Amino acid sequence: MTTDISKTKTEVGNYFVSNYPPFSQWMPEYVPSAIEALDQPPRTQDPLGLYIHIPFCRKRCKFCYFKVYTDKNASQIEIYLDALIKENEIYSRTSALQGRQLRFAYFGGGTPSYISEKQLHYLVDGLHRHVSWDNAEEVTFECEPGTLRKSKLETLKEIGVTRLSLGVEHFNDDILEANGRAHLSPEIYRAYNWAREVDFPQINIDLIAGLMGESEEKWRDTVRRAIELEPDSVTIYQMELPYNTVISQEMIEKGLDSPIADWPQKRRWVDYAFEQFEARGYQIASGNSLATAKKDCRFIYTDALWHGGDMIGLGVASFSHFSGVHFQNVHSFEEYVSLLDTDQLPLLRALAMTPRQMLIREMVLQLKTGSIDREYFSRKFGVDIWKEFQPVYELLEAEDLLEREDTKITLTRKGLLQVDHFLHKFFEPDLIQVRYV
Repeated sequence: MTTDISKTKTEVGNYFVSNYPPFSQWMPEYVPSAIEALDQPPRTQDPLGLYIHIPFCRKRCKFCYFKVYTDKNASQIEIYLDALIKENEIYSRTSALQGRQLRFAYFGGGTPSYISEKQLHYLVDGLHRHVSWDNAEEVTFECEPGTLRKSKLETLKEIGVTRLSLGVEHFNDDILEANGRAHLSPEIYRAYNWAREVDFPQINIDLIAGLMGESEEKWRDTVRRAIELEPDSVTIYQMELPYNTVISQEMIEKGLDSPIADWPQKRRWVDYAFEQFEARGYQIASGNSLATAKKDCRFIYTDALWHGGDMIGLGVASFSHFSGVHFQNVHSFEEYVSLLDTDQLPLLRALAMTPRQMLIREMVLQLKTGSIDREYFSRKFGVDIWKEFQPVYELLEAEDLLEREDTKITLTRKGLLQVDHFLHKFFEPDLIQVRYV
């Protein structure tokens, strides 16, 4: 028996595991479980995070699979910001959030930096009427380089952003254009230099290995340029093709072959980047991230979520995880706004997890860091995960994907570079083959 990670072509379908059970199992009929969780007494000792979805972009990237809009004018954006504020206010009235303090806030997209400084102040002032991140350990804000001015970055610092994440993706202008990115390399350098002048505690840059048009020479040049910037942390994704991207839809409709490099090639490119960054004092934090050793650079957003922390997601199509229940908002801009106009939470679907699903969720997500502690799971779930999942662990060990030492289970470099390809092996039997989203 062997794993199925030998599949090499990058075909249409998700591979990046970000949650469990798979999103396809969340259903409208389970929404009452989310309402019930919000009606429970508050667990004030547990960490809480807030995700704010800003779904607006200058243009849609060909590989983007998020809920984004490129056709909304200023008045429509302001209607949406009012809806975000209203949604936050409704949550602030629920029993389960009374007295809860935010450990982190995360502005994601879309392109949060697309909105104007005036709109940003309006949104933050509105949110702060009901919740504050003044004492949060981390406030992350995603940015597209071409949407930034120094004054906007100063505004972000003013509202408490501690972790600025720049969606660089690549430094080659031909590749950026071919993949539909709105910015080019001169805008990257301009935005990055401004961000350093404003002096954010942590600056992260995102890269993607295997974009359309990628080559060995271009990738190595991008890695070199990224290192020259000396970011505090770097996130490196392997290009995937979820169903709702422009590339995927063209492949399906026209019967085209995949224009994306195969998985072994992408893993080699990421491995090369890891080696180059490690040689300059960076440490690997997960299968797709590194951080400098010169300062403390944690990513509390993932650390909290991957250890079962609560997060409320505001915005169209946003995801929440609260008290063992997953739930997601409606996908339509108009429906999202109209439901909030009637003082209703805009929930679309949900799923209350079983204790075993909670265990599997934390285990597979923490495996993405490259190392997990068996004693943590024994204390929290009363389970020795090696014994509980022994056939899968021994299979992965035999294929040199992980090692066991004392209470730790550690992925090898080989395993780390393809971790998302074998995590489904730990899923419950009836969920292994289901569509992920």
